[in-house]
Amino acid sequence: MGIKVGIIGCGAITKMRHAPEYTANPYVDEIVFYDRNLHRSEAMVERFGGRNVKSVEELFNDPDIAAISDCSSNEQHHVFSTQALLSGKHVLCEKPISLTIEHAKEILAAQKKSGKKLMVAHNQRFTPAHRKARDILAGGELGNVLTFRTAFGHAGPESWGINKTKSTWFFKKERSGFGVGGDLGIHKIDLLHYLLDDEIVQVSAFQGALHKTDEFGEPIEVSDNVVCSMRTKKGSIGTAAFSWTYYGEEDNSTVIYCDKGILKIYDDDEYQLERILASGEKVNYQLEAIQRNDYQVSSGVIDAFIDAIRLDEEPLVTGEEALRSLAVMLGIMKAAETKQVVSIEEAR
Repeated sequence: MGIKVGIIGCGAITKMRHAPEYTANPYVDEIVFYDRNLHRSEAMVERFGGRNVKSVEELFNDPDIAAISDCSSNEQHHVFSTQALLSGKHVLCEKPISLTIEHAKEILAAQKKSGKKLMVAHNQRFTPAHRKARDILAGGELGNVLTFRTAFGHAGPESWGINKTKSTWFFKKERSGFGVGGDLGIHKIDLLHYLLDDEIVQVSAFQGALHKTDEFGEPIEVSDNVVCSMRTKKGSIGTAAFSWTYYGEEDNSTVIYCDKGILKIYDDDEYQLERILASGEKVNYQLEAIQRNDYQVSSGVIDAFIDAIRLDEEPLVTGEEALRSLAVMLGIMKAAETKQVVSIEEAR
């Protein structure tokens, strides 16, 4: 007998990632959709099959539903994910895990109490080039990581979300919390922790609403650009840029500079991974292109979540790891607001 899953929230992430990937997974029997806007959940049923419910409690109280994807807006994650776990459901929570450390700890406490799986959808870990890059770095051929730079930018959530207007919830501080930092930046924080097998411990940053305006023509309440500097526990230093104003082309590149060479990831259209030794020798890898708003491939997140449930394994992105990434993002926001260098321990 297969697994029945519920999805909370029927926005773009459900339409583009969760619903199609659950549909394609051979171990999933049925999807049950909930959205506070009934027409959105009805549209998902029409597109993917399954059924919808009129209240979130119907998902929690259904004994046949084993797992839930929390695809609600950021400020709701701690409410829905906590309730789902305490209702005896395994939970896949969209990133960021929450907007505060306190709320993240509520979700982690619910997971511990329930004994159910909790996974957070930091999907950059799952791309072929990022996995290969981690293996190369762990293998030691390039030596120790000295510096790094990473970027994640596109034309903004109003260009791809369900709500393709300037009233999108991503632009509202009380709902998105961190703007581009919570949308794109936290993905790269998690990725750096994963690639480097390290942890960011100190940050400085600049932020601004440089171009985006809301439905009233005013600058948005959150940042559309963040640029930051970082230091890791092992001593590496690097930079990161997150942007909603990369008009014309997305950027999802990362470059790792080591004492024996360089690793370039998604920096070239033809070669998704480039290994350049200090001697000048180059090895190029042609792997699957990374997901873009205009190029959707399976993220691997849903398959990994379902495997963790059916094989009773620890999820590939745990709540504790997501909390560490959240702490770094909170530190970045604090550094930008105070114009000071911030220790991540202070943010936690």
